[in-house]
Amino acid sequence: MATIALVGNKGGAGKTTLSVNLASGLNRHDSTLVLDADPQRSVLQWRAMGEDPGLDVVDAVDDLPDAVAAHRDSFRHLVIDCPPSVEAPQTLTALRLVDVALIPVQPSPLDIWATVHIEREVEVAREQNPGLRALLVINQLEPRTRLSRMMRQALAELSIPAAETAVRRRMAFRMSVLEGRSVFDFGSRGSDAGAEIQQLIEEVMAL
Repeated sequence: MATIALVGNKGGAGKTTLSVNLASGLNRHDSTLVLDADPQRSVLQWRAMGEDPGLDVVDAVDDLPDAVAAHRDSFRHLVIDCPPSVEAPQTLTALRLVDVALIPVQPSPLDIWATVHIEREVEVAREQNPGLRALLVINQLEPRTRLSRMMRQALAELSIPAAETAVRRRMAFRMSVLEGRSVFDFGSRGSDAGAEIQQLIEEVMAL
């Protein structure tokens, strides 16, 4: 079993989109539950828009520890969508409960600077959760831009490693979320995006 938190310290990094697609990819092979711990409850809104309730989502904003304890034995994987702040109580709690923290980072200096605060909180969380593994995920990558090409060099300065898999900026991610679906349910239009998510899943499971 893997318990995975999607953690961010800046809105707009694509954390929720990555959460629902990562969980959907995991759910194709093993039972997976999303715990929506973000007070904006974006994952619950996404689920409400979809016609097929194939992926279970639970509201975990008010009591994340109880939600994890209640569902840990019923699902193979739990994916926690955290608020876009490392100082939020749900984020701090998640870092002390999960096996893996995934930190989406857009190719932007602001995202990199915001990640420094997460880096510190990961180290603090490891005092209570010494097995915590953390991985930066380059998200919404545009390979042809100079900034995107410089991302790996910039992230190498941080103590948290970056995933080999980078998730590109693709219309399929935005459109599928608007329809309450994942890229895996988006037919041929989502095939390239789905392949990236699957590659990221394999990398996370190998940690």
